[in-house]
Amino acid sequence: MAVLEASNGVNDVANRANGTNGKAVAPEGTIPTTTALYQGPQDNNRKWTWLDKEPDDVAEAAENAQTAQHALITRLQKAQDSRKKYEIHSLIIQSPWLKEVLEKHILDGYPGVCCSLKRLEFEAPFEPFVHRWGKLCRFRKRMDLDELTREHVNLLYDVLREELKDVIKTFEDYVEKGIVTYEHAWTIFQPGDIIFSSSHQGAVMAMKLRRAKYIETQCGNAYQLTAEAVDWNGSHFGRSVERINIWEFLGTARIIGLAAFPLSFHPQEKEIREVLIQRGKVFEELAGCHYKEYDGFAVTWDKEGKEVMTNCAGRIIVDSDTFRHYSPRYVGYIEPLAAKEGLPEPECAPKPFTVENSNAAKYTFGQTEITSKRLRLTPDLQLICLPRVRGYSLKKKQWLLFYLDMISAIKFDNNAFSSLVLPEDQKELILSFAESQAMNQGVFDDVISGKGRGHITLLSGPPGVGKTLTAESVAEHMQAPLYMMSAGDLGINPDRVEQNLTNILEMVAKWRAVLLIDECDVFLEARSTHSLERNKLVSIFLRVLEYYEGILFLTTNRISNIDPAFQSRIHISMSYPSLTPTSRRRIWANFVEGLGVPQEWSEKDLDELATVELNGRQIKNVLKSAALLSARRNEPLGRRFVDMVLAIERRRPGVQESF
Repeated sequence: MAVLEASNGVNDVANRANGTNGKAVAPEGTIPTTTALYQGPQDNNRKWTWLDKEPDDVAEAAENAQTAQHALITRLQKAQDSRKKYEIHSLIIQSPWLKEVLEKHILDGYPGVCCSLKRLEFEAPFEPFVHRWGKLCRFRKRMDLDELTREHVNLLYDVLREELKDVIKTFEDYVEKGIVTYEHAWTIFQPGDIIFSSSHQGAVMAMKLRRAKYIETQCGNAYQLTAEAVDWNGSHFGRSVERINIWEFLGTARIIGLAAFPLSFHPQEKEIREVLIQRGKVFEELAGCHYKEYDGFAVTWDKEGKEVMTNCAGRIIVDSDTFRHYSPRYVGYIEPLAAKEGLPEPECAPKPFTVENSNAAKYTFGQTEITSKRLRLTPDLQLICLPRVRGYSLKKKQWLLFYLDMISAIKFDNNAFSSLVLPEDQKELILSFAESQAMNQGVFDDVISGKGRGHITLLSGPPGVGKTLTAESVAEHMQAPLYMMSAGDLGINPDRVEQNLTNILEMVAKWRAVLLIDECDVFLEARSTHSLERNKLVSIFLRVLEYYEGILFLTTNRISNIDPAFQSRIHISMSYPSLTPTSRRRIWANFVEGLGVPQEWSEKDLDELATVELNGRQIKNVLKSAALLSARRNEPLGRRFVDMVLAIERRRPGVQESF
């Protein structure tokens, strides 16, 4: 009954009104049928009009059952080249034999081409066939082809040879002479090829080309290459996307002079491959967290986020994972490598520290190593590794990008702690606490939440008596990073101080570094009822340091001003008295021995200099100035140059007479 009522309703709608020519007109959208309109001429506003009748001048469809029989369909258009009348606009391959040959032998692995499609179409300038022309020529000469396949392959070859002969001849001519035009730059860049570039601030590298196209930018026209390189983001290896623009140029240019070019064109291709693979091995070894030496240019960023060069020398931490979490720079997504792309992982177990072991990710410290399995790179992947790694400069206190060629192993000073001028019992106590703390640490990679597990040493005394040097010597003896923190690293706003301090402590704990807070008075000064902001700072330090788990050295010149709440948190408190003549004698001897320049000294000279009331820092500065004087005169460093510097220093206002 409901269906009948609905049917009657539709009939009623159709019969309500009479339109033109006496035809019934239904309300809009109510009749369940389809009608067609045909494109007509443009009106005065250059807009298309649409007709309800098919125009008489429209030809029948060109592709039909008759054309479907042919192995190939070539669609022709009027040629732009005056050397021929027509040129192929596009090519439709219908032969199942050709599709199979192209998919398995000619265009296999070519990006953006799927030869198994029912309708396989290629448009001019037929880049895939130009790039794989050599493979097509070699395949058609194979002796094991059946007649039908050979016939279809030769048909495609003949069509393309006639169409592409000028392009291929031009390409061969360019290759022979080592030049190319901007218009034909596409001919030498084949997707999947290894390209060579120095786009990373002059650092050479190889990448695998994904695709390329001509683009228009605000800076001009360019042929843009999109390539992939192997990167490490702190947790896994993967492919990062790099883009290089070859800007439009007039005439011809040398191929090896382009911003990037196929590695096969390099005159020393074999040697370059070996060098880049060896560098890729270093990149693989540095995946993880490593304490290294650096000397050269590194990459930082300006206010606009653009890369700029900066000189960097000193100790660094190579650590992409911490960079990703704590640096202000964004680390882009990288496509993880598939397990089948890497080398098989051998069985490995924790071993003594050795920098040559690259079979597993490791975080090292002293003589211990924690390993975790990760994908190993093949030589093909090592070839396209990035030329730089992310890390932190301990001297500049900056997150930077470091070039692999400028990273080296640290040459530790094994005599640093033994040359420290301190009573032997104090030295032994400091070292025993530090070594014990290091041995009881957990996994290098972890930041374990706990309370009161760190070791805090307070060193007090006048300037220049060796407080800072003690922390430096402990870190050097333990071959651990030394992170020196001051008030400038944290700011004065309590909220920012807490966040910055928390971040630094987490970083230091992960790196298992020795933390030194030099001149800590500003943070640890006794609280009072007159300065609420200072009280906040002190409270923040008390709370955050309670959960620090590493080795911490505090130095101060005013121990009497330290807040009493810190006294219970300090494990060792050592007072450094002013230097005695005997101590100064040892300091003079240590600095003289470590200068490494031509010298002439007598024991009497050192004995007499030891009576001059200088602290350790002043002794170092005097010797440095004296060494510059002797070098300028090209004479050995001796007593007379030191006396010259001391004489100048005595004339400074405010200097004690005994100086």
